[in-house]
Formats: sequence, C-alpha cells, structure tokens
Amino acid sequence: MMAPEPVPPPPTSPLAPDVEEDLARALAGQAHDETDTFLPPPPIPDGDPILDSGWAGHPEFESRVEFWVEFWTSRGSEHFHRYLERMHRYEEVVDRALDQRDLPSSLRYLPIVESGYNPVAVSRVGATGLWQLMGPTALYLGVTVDRILDERRDPVVSTEAALDYLEQLHRQFGSWFLALAAYNAGQGRVGRALAAHIDADAFDDGTFIELRRNLPAETREFVPRFFAAARIAQDPEGHGFTGIRPLLRFAYEVTTVPDATSLDVVARSAGVPQEAVEVLNPQLLRGFTPAGRETLIRLPEGSGTRFAQAYAELPPAERVSFMEHSVASGETLSHVARSYGVSLADLRAANAGVNPRGLQIGQRLVIPQGATPANSAGSAVVAVAESDGSATGGAGGGEREVNHRVSAGESLWGIARSYDVTLAELRRWNGLGDGAAIHPGDELTVRTSASTVVHRVSRGDTLSGIASRYGVSPRELAQANGIGLTDLIRPGEELTVPSCETTAC
Repeated sequence: MMAPEPVPPPPTSPLAPDVEEDLARALAGQAHDETDTFLPPPPIPDGDPILDSGWAGHPEFESRVEFWVEFWTSRGSEHFHRYLERMHRYEEVVDRALDQRDLPSSLRYLPIVESGYNPVAVSRVGATGLWQLMGPTALYLGVTVDRILDERRDPVVSTEAALDYLEQLHRQFGSWFLALAAYNAGQGRVGRALAAHIDADAFDDGTFIELRRNLPAETREFVPRFFAAARIAQDPEGHGFTGIRPLLRFAYEVTTVPDATSLDVVARSAGVPQEAVEVLNPQLLRGFTPAGRETLIRLPEGSGTRFAQAYAELPPAERVSFMEHSVASGETLSHVARSYGVSLADLRAANAGVNPRGLQIGQRLVIPQGATPANSAGSAVVAVAESDGSATGGAGGGEREVNHRVSAGESLWGIARSYDVTLAELRRWNGLGDGAAIHPGDELTVRTSASTVVHRVSRGDTLSGIASRYGVSPRELAQANGIGLTDLIRPGEELTVPSCETTAC
C-alpha cells in the first residue's frame, strides 16, 4: 500500500523569516511575462540535470533569474552574505548525502532559498530547519517532531528526509523543475494545477514554464530564485561577495547516552564548551536528551573517548544537572508543572512513559530546561529564612529590596507566591496595571522582610552577576559561602546571599 500523501503546507509562505522578508520585498509589484515559443537546446553531456536543463534558457525564466541575482547582489546582499557564511558549516553534510544518492549536486543550494542555511529557522507557519519541513510532511518522512526532540533541526537527519522527498517528487512528476515547485507548494497543489491546466500524459521542465502562471506567486518564483542562488554561490567573488567569514564546518563524532542527560553534563564530561555541544545538537529543544531511551549525541571531534570515560563514572542521579524533581506525597503532574512554571504538555513530553496516575513518592521527573521551581522565584530566591524580628532599619524588622530577573515561563502570581508577597503588592512596587505583561529578562523590584536569601544557581549565572542582582559585592557573596572569587559555581548549587545586616548594602 502506498504511503499517504503528506499534507501540503498552507498557502502562506513557509520560508524562514529572513528569506521570507527577501521574497516579500522582491515580489512587490512584479509582473510576469507571457510564455513565448521556445525550443530548448539539447542537454549538456555530463552536466547538472537541473542547472543545465535546456529550459533554463527560456527568456521568461531567465529574466526572473536575473532579477533575483540583481536583488541579492544589491538590496538583499547583506542577507545573502550571511547565507554564504552559514552554508560553509553544513555543505559537507549535504554534499555527502547528494553524492551517495547520485542526485544533482546543485541541490546543495536549495537550503539557501529555504532557510538561508539556518538549521534552527522557523517560519511563520512552522516550517523548520535547513530544509524548512512542515510538521506533517516531516512525520510522513519518519522524522521525529515532539516537544523534546525536533529532528527537522538536525542537519543530518533533515537532509536525508528532504532528499527522500525530492526523489519521490522527481519520480512523480518526471521533472526537477516541477519537483522543486512541488517541494515548495506541496505535491497535491502542483498535481492539481497540472490536471487543470496541462493536457499531457508526461511532463518535463518545460511544463513548469507553461504551468508557472497558474501557481502561487511564491512558487512561481521559487525555481528562478533557486537558480539565482546557485549562480551566485558558485562564484561569490564574481558577484561582489568578498570578506566572507565562513562558520566552522559541522564536524563531529557520535556517541549515545542511555537516558535523560543534560547538555551541560555532556559538555563537562567531554571537556568541551557547552555551546559546541549545542551547535552540534540543535534538535534537542530543551537542552537534554529524552528520558527512558537511548539517544544519539554529537560531540566535537576528538572528545568522544574522554566523554565515554567520564560519563561511565557518572552516577545516574548526576546526569541531569538542575532539571530533576523528586515527587513528594500528594503531588500530581499538574502540581509539579505549576511549581516549575512549565506547561503540563511539556512536562509530559519530558517524561514519556510516566503514568500520571501512578506517581510514586520519590520518583524522579525531568523538568524541561529553563524551568525553575516556583518557590525558587526563577533565578533568584530558593528559600527564605524567617526573620526573627531582630533586624533593624526597615519595615517588618529588616525589609530589603531584591531585583528579580524574570525567567521564561514565570508569571506575576508565581513570583509573588515565591517571595511570600501579594500580587497587589508586587504590581504596586513595579507600577504594573492589572493587564500588564512581563517578559523573560525583565527585572522586578520585590520587597521582602527576610534576613537571609538563598539563591539556586541557574545555567549562565556568574558570581558577579548574582552579586549585582542582590546589591552585594562579589567578594561579600564569595565570603558568605566560603568560596573564592574565581571558583566555579554550577547549576543547582545554592548560595547564601548576605543580608544588609552583615554587609554595607
């Protein structure tokens, strides 16, 4: 039985944001010529079956290619310069896959017009990755798309899937021009246009020229834009692109982890920067691998042996840094989700296989990265020691002000609860009306009567940054915790923040 046809993308442009911007600007007010009688020259022996198609020289088609060359070498040159720099990182991955399948080498330029060679690009309608795959099409092609793992962002997996799809489209339509158009618009839409406007049993690249005026504007331009991108990328300097600083190539070695593991733990075990691991594994949306199953991880070249040795010595309880929760008596998944300011759907996705109705006391749950317990006030207060009333200098026997930096997923209500203040007070202190919204990175003033504040270290925290947030010096913060100014602090550690009673704050 044949596989079902993938659901075509909506008519709205599925392109990555900056590519979409290019297209919108360029298409404004553009008209299209009528097709003239044209006899294509014979194909070039051993040439590229796409770029060297005889129909590429059709006057109407060539005029649109020239338009896009002119656009990208003038108004759109800043964008295209960036595309060329990104292309260097991933072109070996794409070229290797094309060579293994004996596909046209020119398809290496398709991610330029799809995503600008950006593996984490997401369009307005949800198309994602280098090849801008829509969710239903990706699932049809066997690509995993969930809240923890989105393989559309994986340069290797998405490349194989996109080439599977292109091969299928080429077999269906018998033309690379039509296959590219169907890749953009959906095979169903191109098939229906052919049935409605072309009276023929077989198609070729000339069919696209004939059909072009009956396709959506974006699809009419898609193949000429592809040709223009290829023309420029084959000779950047000849088109005025100099001073290109290519990104480091996508080079790696592969290992696996057996269960949920944080990428900061992976990086530490491998002895490499966390950013290097994140660049190689953009498909891991939450910064950790899925729980309950083995997951492939890419590491920088030369770090695999060290990782394997260090990881083997790592107790399972330490493989997820600050993203675990131990279930307490009476807790439900909904309660835990609220406590950490994450959605219930995200929490369930991070703990696939966990029975929501069968939680056990002490059972460990993985919390999606970026979440922090509601009683930790995001990246600020974790625990507040009750004032004994002996503090002086302020209301409530030692009131102090704290600047709280809002984290993703936090709400005003959750922040107020974590500091044991009312929502009305929090709004009043910060001049926020009833309908006011807060955003990650915002700073809120909180007045608390606590004499001691304990800060749980979050990813990216530094000693000086924490000290600045609480209005103390880095030296005072270090002394209060018996550490040196240059000592490392790790996510999940708790630091006591000295109060105004013991510092000059």
